[in-house]
Amino acid sequence: MSAYCSNCGSVLPSAARFCSVCGTAVAGYSSGFAGVPPTGFPPYVPRLVRPLFGRQFAGVCAGLARTYSWDLGLVRILTVLGGIFLFPLVEVAYFACWIGIPEEQPGAQPIPQAPSETQPL
Repeated sequence: MSAYCSNCGSVLPSAARFCSVCGTAVAGYSSGFAGVPPTGFPPYVPRLVRPLFGRQFAGVCAGLARTYSWDLGLVRILTVLGGIFLFPLVEVAYFACWIGIPEEQPGAQPIPQAPSETQPL
Protein backbone atom coordinates (compact mmCIF):
# COMPACT_ATOMS: atom_id res chain seq x y z
CA MET A 1 0.00 0.00 0.00
CA SER A 2 1.48 3.34 -1.00
CA ALA A 3 1.48 6.37 1.22
CA TYR A 4 1.23 9.92 -0.08
CA CYS A 5 2.36 13.18 1.45
CA SER A 6 -0.59 15.26 2.63
CA ASN A 7 1.27 18.47 1.76
CA CYS A 8 2.79 17.92 -1.70
CA GLY A 9 1.20 14.62 -2.80
CA SER A 10 4.45 12.75 -3.55
CA VAL A 11 4.69 8.98 -3.03
CA LEU A 12 6.34 7.96 0.26
CA PRO A 13 7.98 4.67 1.29
CA SER A 14 6.04 2.72 3.91
CA ALA A 15 8.63 3.36 6.66
CA ALA A 16 8.97 7.11 5.99
CA ARG A 17 8.57 9.54 8.85
CA PHE A 18 9.07 12.68 6.75
CA CYS A 19 8.39 13.55 3.14
CA SER A 20 11.68 13.57 1.21
CA VAL A 21 10.39 16.34 -1.10
CA CYS A 22 8.86 18.92 1.26
CA GLY A 23 9.92 17.69 4.73
CA THR A 24 6.41 17.45 6.19
CA ALA A 25 5.94 14.89 8.97
CA VAL A 26 3.94 11.83 7.92
CA ALA A 27 0.63 11.40 9.74
CA GLY A 28 1.00 9.19 12.80
CA TYR A 29 4.48 10.41 13.69
CA SER A 30 5.40 13.33 15.89
CA SER A 31 6.98 16.40 14.37
CA GLY A 32 10.13 15.94 16.49
CA PHE A 33 13.20 13.87 15.76
CA ALA A 34 13.37 10.18 16.60
CA GLY A 35 14.71 9.59 20.09
CA VAL A 36 13.34 12.81 21.59
CA PRO A 37 11.31 11.98 24.71
CA PRO A 38 7.67 13.01 24.72
CA THR A 39 6.93 16.37 26.26
CA GLY A 40 5.00 16.71 29.48
CA PHE A 41 7.34 14.88 31.86
CA PRO A 42 10.85 16.17 32.52
CA PRO A 43 13.64 13.59 32.62
CA TYR A 44 14.46 12.20 36.06
CA VAL A 45 16.77 14.47 38.00
CA PRO A 46 17.90 13.32 41.44
CA ARG A 47 16.74 15.54 44.26
CA LEU A 48 19.35 17.70 45.97
CA VAL A 49 19.56 16.45 49.55
CA ARG A 50 22.32 16.01 52.11
CA PRO A 51 22.79 12.22 52.35
CA LEU A 52 22.86 10.39 55.66
CA PHE A 53 25.67 8.04 54.59
CA GLY A 54 28.94 8.94 52.88
CA ARG A 55 29.27 12.42 54.27
CA GLN A 56 32.19 13.81 56.23
CA PHE A 57 30.96 17.02 57.83
CA ALA A 58 27.46 18.12 56.86
CA GLY A 59 26.91 16.30 53.56
CA VAL A 60 26.90 19.36 51.31
CA CYS A 61 29.75 18.14 49.08
CA ALA A 62 28.33 14.59 48.96
CA GLY A 63 24.86 15.87 48.06
CA LEU A 64 26.14 18.11 45.27
CA ALA A 65 28.40 15.37 43.88
CA ARG A 66 25.63 12.76 43.90
CA THR A 67 22.99 15.06 42.40
CA TYR A 68 25.12 16.35 39.53
CA SER A 69 27.21 13.15 38.98
CA TRP A 70 30.48 14.82 39.93
CA ASP A 71 33.48 13.12 41.50
CA LEU A 72 33.10 13.39 45.28
CA GLY A 73 36.84 13.66 45.94
CA LEU A 74 37.20 16.47 43.42
CA VAL A 75 34.28 18.40 44.95
CA ARG A 76 35.82 18.08 48.41
CA ILE A 77 39.28 19.14 47.21
CA LEU A 78 37.86 22.16 45.37
CA THR A 79 35.85 23.11 48.46
CA VAL A 80 38.93 22.98 50.71
CA LEU A 81 41.10 24.89 48.21
CA GLY A 82 38.34 27.46 47.72
CA GLY A 83 38.00 27.78 51.47
CA ILE A 84 41.71 28.50 51.78
CA PHE A 85 42.13 30.90 48.87
CA LEU A 86 38.68 32.55 48.76
CA PHE A 87 38.28 32.93 52.51
CA PRO A 88 34.91 33.89 53.66
CA LEU A 89 33.08 33.30 50.36
CA VAL A 90 33.20 29.49 50.24
CA GLU A 91 32.61 29.11 53.98
CA VAL A 92 29.51 31.31 53.87
CA ALA A 93 28.19 29.43 50.81
CA TYR A 94 28.85 26.07 52.52
CA PHE A 95 26.99 27.08 55.68
CA ALA A 96 24.13 28.49 53.60
CA CYS A 97 23.89 25.16 51.75
CA TRP A 98 24.06 23.31 55.07
CA ILE A 99 21.02 25.25 56.26
CA GLY A 100 19.17 25.39 52.92
CA ILE A 101 19.61 21.87 51.51
CA PRO A 102 17.29 19.42 53.28
CA GLU A 103 18.65 16.26 54.89
CA GLU A 104 17.81 12.94 53.26
CA GLN A 105 14.91 11.11 54.87
CA PRO A 106 15.82 7.82 56.56
CA GLY A 107 13.68 5.63 54.27
CA ALA A 108 14.03 7.44 50.95
CA GLN A 109 16.57 5.10 49.33
CA PRO A 110 16.90 1.59 50.69
CA ILE A 111 20.45 0.35 51.07
CA PRO A 112 20.97 -2.94 49.18
CA GLN A 113 21.76 -5.77 51.55
CA ALA A 114 23.67 -8.95 50.82
CA PRO A 115 21.48 -12.06 50.99
CA SER A 116 21.89 -13.90 54.26
CA GLU A 117 21.77 -17.64 54.82
CA THR A 118 18.29 -17.47 56.38
CA GLN A 119 16.73 -15.66 53.43
CA PRO A 120 15.86 -17.77 50.37
CA LEU A 121 17.35 -16.57 47.11
